[in-house]
Amino acid sequence: MIFKIYNKNYNVQALVRQIGYRPLGYTEKRELNCVRPLGGDYPRFHVYLMEAPDIITVSIHLDQKRPVYEGATAHSGDYESDVVQGEAQRIKDLILR
Repeated sequence: MIFKIYNKNYNVQALVRQIGYRPLGYTEKRELNCVRPLGGDYPRFHVYLMEAPDIITVSIHLDQKRPVYEGATAHSGDYESDVVQGEAQRIKDLILR
């Protein structure tokens, strides 16, 4: 699921912590890669944030389990369920309050 937030000159690192996520670093596309475990390592919410001058694009999904094969990126991701939509709304509510 992807949604956008108007960028009011947010400090994205601080914003990520405000919404309860742990930054993992930047991807080669310059997206901030962050996770919020739901107890243990998995399942966990996984977001990528891309900053632009006026917009922050948030891509969110739920990693159900760790990748099965070493070097693989497949992870039983959930991208559009009610759970993911609820988490997206929680993030929007925290940021826009």
